[in-house]
Amino acid sequence: MEQTKFNKSFFDSVEPIKTKDPLAMALGAIDKNEPFVFTYTDAVKLAGHSCPAVSGAYKLTQVALKSLYGNETPVRGQIRVTFKGGVGYKVNGPISQVVTLITGASGETGFKGLGGGRYNRHNLLSFDETKEADEDAVCTVIFERMDNNKKIEISYNNSMLPANPKMGDLMPLAVTGKGTDAEIREFGELWHERIKTVLMNPMKGMFVIREL
Repeated sequence: MEQTKFNKSFFDSVEPIKTKDPLAMALGAIDKNEPFVFTYTDAVKLAGHSCPAVSGAYKLTQVALKSLYGNETPVRGQIRVTFKGGVGYKVNGPISQVVTLITGASGETGFKGLGGGRYNRHNLLSFDETKEADEDAVCTVIFERMDNNKKIEISYNNSMLPANPKMGDLMPLAVTGKGTDAEIREFGELWHERIKTVLMNPMKGMFVIREL
């Protein structure tokens, strides 16, 4: 079977996220107790690119689910998510799409369930314009387990990520396509040094959890 040929070898080493999805089991897409396995490349396909926001969204969701579920397997569709700030705040919108992919929590476009709302995903993800994200954070998100109401808040801050000075010169060449193959390739390597840090070796203070 043909597969997408990503050119960053570390993508395959990023820790996957496993969830259970009762709806997929009920409708026969997957056997009972078999997990959905999400990889970082799934998030890249959804977004159409790899960047600090996409990688941060993936890692933020992974860290939040570990905090909520411990050694249990998270249950997709039974997680409520609230972003502090509106959908247009910084990159709340794009980050929320990755969160939806993994948790199943969706906004007004979500599946409304079967037989009176069973397996509902509709309106499980929302944006609270009355609350402000933590200062300097890319985003601040509240995750809640709907089975036991355990709730945590997580903030993602990538301001401590170093940026290679050469990126400033190479980025316009890569974005416009005017650079040589070598220049575009070099930019991609420098760009992904930061992505690899977020996904595989996040710095202290990058992801901060507070129990609610």
